[in-house]
Amino acid sequence: MQKPHLKMTPVLAPALLLGLAFAAHAMVPESIQVPAGHQVAWETVGVGEITYECRDKPDAPGELGWVFAGPDAVLNDRAGAEVGRYYGPPATWEAADGSKVTATQLAVAPAGEGNIPYQLVQADPAMGEGAMTGVTYIQRLDTRGGVAPAMACGEANKGERQIVRYQADYIFWKAG
Repeated sequence: MQKPHLKMTPVLAPALLLGLAFAAHAMVPESIQVPAGHQVAWETVGVGEITYECRDKPDAPGELGWVFAGPDAVLNDRAGAEVGRYYGPPATWEAADGSKVTATQLAVAPAGEGNIPYQLVQADPAMGEGAMTGVTYIQRLDTRGGVAPAMACGEANKGERQIVRYQADYIFWKAG
């Protein structure tokens, strides 16, 4: 005779995982949540650098500041194996299979002092066939570092570039 609890395990495990996914999604700030009808397709950890340049601020002509110039990061899976790259401009996520997407920023949310903000972007149609095919949204979560340099930006160092280390989770979503 089979024990009843063994029959329930296959049913409960997916329900538990689904519940954890919803709980994790609920902890993400509302402004960067992915619309209903999408599911996580791929989770990566980006480890790399962000370059800032001392130049005129795009939204404040004549005012100098450290302006985001572009990222350069390796995308690793949760086991630490390299599965792609993130670089720009334009912001491009490229899988090891050669498929890639660019995207448009929709929203950001604070991620704590010293960390670049969380972010939600809407992906453009993928270039090439592979892991990026069908990606609709990308979230940047669990950010560490990456903020603009604290040093002064003025006429004396206009045009200077500074590189800052960072890490972030990139969650890729597809319609489902």
